[in-house]
Amino acid sequence: MARVAVVGAGAWGTAIAAHAVRIGHTATIWAFESEVVDDIRSRHMNSIFLPEVRLPEELDASSDPGEVVRGAALIVFVPPSKHLRAISTLFAPHVPKTALVAVASKGIEESSLQLLSTVLGETLPDVGRERLAFLSGPTFAKEVAAGFPADVVAASEGAVAAKLIQPLLHAPRFRVYSSTDPIGVQVGGAVKNVLAVATGVSDGLGLGANARAAIITRGLAEMTRLGVALGAKPLTFLGLAGVGDLVLTATGDLSRNRTLGLQVASGADPATYLASKRSVAEGYFTSAAAWALAQKLGVDMPITEEVYQVLHQRRPLDVALKHLMEREFKDELRGIEL
Repeated sequence: MARVAVVGAGAWGTAIAAHAVRIGHTATIWAFESEVVDDIRSRHMNSIFLPEVRLPEELDASSDPGEVVRGAALIVFVPPSKHLRAISTLFAPHVPKTALVAVASKGIEESSLQLLSTVLGETLPDVGRERLAFLSGPTFAKEVAAGFPADVVAASEGAVAAKLIQPLLHAPRFRVYSSTDPIGVQVGGAVKNVLAVATGVSDGLGLGANARAAIITRGLAEMTRLGVALGAKPLTFLGLAGVGDLVLTATGDLSRNRTLGLQVASGADPATYLASKRSVAEGYFTSAAAWALAQKLGVDMPITEEVYQVLHQRRPLDVALKHLMEREFKDELRGIEL
């Protein structure tokens, strides 16, 4: 068994760390908040970010980067995407030269419009393609932490790192598939959060199951267009990091992004609502980054545009709906032909 370091003690990071311990690894999780470290060490709980889930007693926690990654065979970065640059820079001097690195954060850096692979290429330049992979798929943290069945995908260039990480995390109730398309896996993991906000708004307005299915399907099309424009493989979006994660996040009651959409539909101000929560709804930030990136690349992403306008520019919901429903007719697979 191996030593695993998890950087980021949000719900998903905590769930990955708990999974690692339960399949026999030695795991330490890094938390910025001292109260989270104390809670994990003393009560074997993460009451702030993953309440009501009992964690393995063997799981350790620390706020010391060097202590967390010392001797680690695998380091999993799981901070909110907007903090990945700063946190990976903090850890850079401590990363063992032989450690595999997986990124389980999902998003696009808003300030640079870069995928997280580019961010890590700048902050961890010594970690090459043979050691760096991206982990995604339809996973609610609470269910993984509780040991419910789940499938994920690890993606890296050439699948070298992905296939090294695969046996470290694979388990009878946690299947890990490999992929050679880290760009597609990242784009899917990021954009699905934006689309989940849209389905939450639709459900909150009572627009029905037809509308929800349309948002998921047409959202998958625009997610694929963005991915292809960045060099992704179209078929990746028919897999776990694409349609799989999208369906889960857009329909599941545990989805923070869908919940944000429901709150907006009820009249809540999105920024005010999010400020009252400790956990991050990535779709709020990713909507701005994805829409700006789409404009830069000339990619048509109408649902993403309306989510951005509603969340950040306070566009009325009836106006956003009118814009989407009254667009000129199109070919269904325009821009994503295989």
